[in-house]
Amino acid sequence: MDDDRYGSDVLSGDWRSKGVKKVRQVPLERDMVLEDPASGWAGAVVGLEAGNVSLEDWKGRTRAFPFDGQFLLEGELVTLGRPQAPVGRSAAAAPPARRPGAGPTVRHASDGGRLRTASGSFAVESQRARIALPSRIMVEGKHDAELVEKVWGADLRVEGVVVEELSGVDNLAEVLDEFRPSRERRVGVLVDHLVPGSKESRFADAVMRGKWGAHVLVVGHPFVDVWQSVKPARVGLTAWPKIPRSIEWKKGICQALGWPNAEQADIARAWQRILGQVRTFADLEPALLGRVEELIDFVTEPTA
Repeated sequence: MDDDRYGSDVLSGDWRSKGVKKVRQVPLERDMVLEDPASGWAGAVVGLEAGNVSLEDWKGRTRAFPFDGQFLLEGELVTLGRPQAPVGRSAAAAPPARRPGAGPTVRHASDGGRLRTASGSFAVESQRARIALPSRIMVEGKHDAELVEKVWGADLRVEGVVVEELSGVDNLAEVLDEFRPSRERRVGVLVDHLVPGSKESRFADAVMRGKWGAHVLVVGHPFVDVWQSVKPARVGLTAWPKIPRSIEWKKGICQALGWPNAEQADIARAWQRILGQVRTFADLEPALLGRVEELIDFVTEPTA
């Protein structure tokens, strides 16, 4: 009899990989920002030597991690592939100058002791804030604006970029109609919970397809609220609690943490408590970092 009443051999084929989530491999590039999941160390790639990749944080400190390990890239767990171009640089190499109109610079080891902003870019000393550009960055609410200001405020003042609150993405279409974006008046928008199928994603798609789409960039992070973009370890958590949809998210977070939450003032104090733990870009999730810098680059790109 040819029939096997018990089915095929369960050990045949690639049985070890069944049910195991595959981790994407990305080519290593100089200046890409990676995070070591075990230690929480985050920094830009500044070298590859003896099987180790060197990551430099915002203070110019460098740590080496095994090249064949796993890292977080914009919140996604990845492995590293061989670089397509050299990632190191000579000790005498100077960091590139900041281009007029560009967003924050990357982090470099050989900085000659120069100061850095909370975003990790070189501080521009003895320079007053520029007159505000006509372009704008818009965020959903007050907490988003306060977080952007705390980490990127120094960079934004040098570039002359103003951050405005939308009071909800629902108002975006009306705000753009009033603002009337153009090549010289760009608008970058940061949206919470921008994931496929969400209300926010539908609003973003409609705007990008609309009459202002050529001069508007809408990007977002996957978090329910900007609170989640702060690394949970900064408030003593291993992960942000999952809150049922029947409970208002911020109120539920306060309940889970044992913080007062009966009044709006309690929620405001909770946010200030969280915001107080944020000192530099290293305190934030990569999924937010890349998006904010993308917006800064978009609204400061030279028009000529």
